[in-house]
Amino acid sequence: MDCPSEESLIRMKMKHLPTVKHLKFDIPKRQLTVFHSDGIEQIEQYILELNLGGVRISTKPTEQTDFDESQNQKKILWQVLTINFIFFLFESTTGLISKSMGLVADSLDMLSDAIVYGMSLFAVGGTIVLKKRVAKVAGYFQLTLALIGLIEVIRRFFGLEQVPDFTIMIYVSIFALIGNAISLIILQKTKSNEAHIKASMIFTSNDIIINIGVIVAGILVNGFQSNIPDLAVGIAIFLLVVQGAMRILKLQ
Repeated sequence: MDCPSEESLIRMKMKHLPTVKHLKFDIPKRQLTVFHSDGIEQIEQYILELNLGGVRISTKPTEQTDFDESQNQKKILWQVLTINFIFFLFESTTGLISKSMGLVADSLDMLSDAIVYGMSLFAVGGTIVLKKRVAKVAGYFQLTLALIGLIEVIRRFFGLEQVPDFTIMIYVSIFALIGNAISLIILQKTKSNEAHIKASMIFTSNDIIINIGVIVAGILVNGFQSNIPDLAVGIAIFLLVVQGAMRILKLQ
């Protein structure tokens, strides 16, 4: 498991099995511990169906029965979700104004993060059927927007498009970077070892790298007076969004 998308997929998949009592994720080691009462073969089958490269390491009995979920962690995730959604609106608007596909793509990545956090929070309640429907709608919506973005990048590559406003690209990306940095600080303050918090930290750290990439693209746009750097970073981000959408759509 290397991001919240994979964790959300596994959690929603395991909701089908009443014998599963708790899931404990170790993101850095890419390990999952399943606390269950029975049905190890079916649990293993469900994991393998997600095509995430899972393999059973060991099975042993345990006396642990208390799996309390922290309400504070849910509050933290709501805060991070809100920050991501606000910056999605901000970056998508300024991206269209500045004609920057890098900003538009980064805004969609922010939306993808918000969707993942929302799926994790929504999975706490509601029926399995409803959860699956929400995941499918979110996945198709995310995939559609990413594909439209990729088509637009290709069109601009072969067309005679205006060079994007590098000033807006740089300043907006700096604001987005600050937003992601704030999110990371909020997550770190929990001092939690829970997997979804660790995964959110990894996801947010990756977003900071993307923000820096758009800033560098803006500098190159100014230096070469070309839209190629903007299109290059845009297509890279769109492909990441497509990958995330496909993972969501793997849910059965």
